[in-house]
Amino acid sequence: MICVTVARGRHRMVQAEQQLLADQQIPLTELRVDFITRDVDISRLLRERPTPVLVTCRRPQDGGRWRYSEEQRLTLLRTAIAQGAEYVDLEWDVALNVRRYGKTKRVLSYHNFQETPANLPAIWEKMRALDPDVIKIATMANSPEDNWVTLSITKSADIPTIAFCMGDMGTPSRILCGKFGAPFTFASISSEKQLAPGQISFDMMRNTYHYDDIKPTTKILGVIADPVAHSMSPVIHNACLRKDGLDMVYLPFRVPAEGLDAFIDQAAKFDITGLSVTIPHKERILRCVNDIDNDVSAVKACNTVLFRKNLRSGKNTDISAAMRVIKLGMELDLNQKKPLLGLKALVLGGGGVSKAIAWGLQQEGARVFVSARNKPQADVIAADLKMESLDWETRQNFSGDIIVNGTPVGMFPNMNETPFPADALREGMVVFDTIYNPQNTLLIKQARAAGCRVVYGSDMFVEQAAMQYKYFTGKDADKEHMAEALHRAINPAKYN
Repeated sequence: MICVTVARGRHRMVQAEQQLLADQQIPLTELRVDFITRDVDISRLLRERPTPVLVTCRRPQDGGRWRYSEEQRLTLLRTAIAQGAEYVDLEWDVALNVRRYGKTKRVLSYHNFQETPANLPAIWEKMRALDPDVIKIATMANSPEDNWVTLSITKSADIPTIAFCMGDMGTPSRILCGKFGAPFTFASISSEKQLAPGQISFDMMRNTYHYDDIKPTTKILGVIADPVAHSMSPVIHNACLRKDGLDMVYLPFRVPAEGLDAFIDQAAKFDITGLSVTIPHKERILRCVNDIDNDVSAVKACNTVLFRKNLRSGKNTDISAAMRVIKLGMELDLNQKKPLLGLKALVLGGGGVSKAIAWGLQQEGARVFVSARNKPQADVIAADLKMESLDWETRQNFSGDIIVNGTPVGMFPNMNETPFPADALREGMVVFDTIYNPQNTLLIKQARAAGCRVVYGSDMFVEQAAMQYKYFTGKDADKEHMAEALHRAINPAKYN
């Protein structure tokens, strides 16, 4: 189940949020009474509580706001036990100072905001000896592997244990701890009220990741990137998984470049069966796979990895997806051979997606030029694919037929930037921006104003995701359902 944290400064506000959660059928509420600015009235908070509660009064050194004496804090916790709170949180070093009484369950907790220590299993053993009903461990993730450390503790525990990592690298462990046996996980009441690094809102936990449906049998999919928090891939993939009733969940994994090999080596161990791959790993991931398709071989970039027994298969769905949306945008026959023959295309960017699209355009008959802010990157692509590179400073002189932006210029939150000068756009050009958030980038707006045909990054994003979904699940994705989920996530106010 999901335990939602309430942390407000006044009793009446705490009670109001409790009622709001009860109306949403939240099974357990954590009352962070250390946030209350006046004398805490435990009787008032417990007397007519609409949901079961976990009472927590956190010390500053454990990330809390308690401002009075330690003896007052312990007295408050003893009072919560005496008055029948369902759970009370006790830091493990004070567990012997607060005795068991009645039916209240004691949650013994350990927090480390700096690291996931190597001796964490030994710490768990010491906590186990203190007569807990539930053990809670929350540590900071400094590498993706730290997630597996905490989840392994949860999985092997012989008493109820909630062990997860904090920080954006720790997000997967918050979602997966139930799969490995945790009695509940923690969520914030909203995305604006996170109380710990990496905490996920209740809405996302329930409606994006469907936490309560995750079981020991649930297979794991995900996207690896650095950073990854901005990715909308979990939104659209989980929407389709839910619609199709599949026992799978799709997660964001923040994996730094130096941690890529170790992460891939452990992936299958934790039921990961497929991954989407994006910046900065599309080229680096090749050293981690042992089976590649023709597209990956041609562009030396991979955006999809499948784990099948001893095989790690690398695929590239960017190429096919990009060519499809460009042809649809130009109203071309999708089955026509080399429909772009004789056209000139400029691809902006030196990354994996730019290289993939440049190669795809070349295969469709276009004469392709590449330009990047980092000229050596453009030169490498041009040399590998036997095409021409242009200096970034002279890109506005291009007078061809197709412009493709494969750079992050114009991406949220830097939406007032464009990778191509507006006065260099001309009527009839095809302008394709691979950025999908926002959908209407400044480049797209200026292209429409200049009378260009435009192709949206959101269209390519859904197309490539649908192809990945087929690889992951063997089922055809509902692209309309994916697109709707994406648009709702990007423009929530429009749908509320």
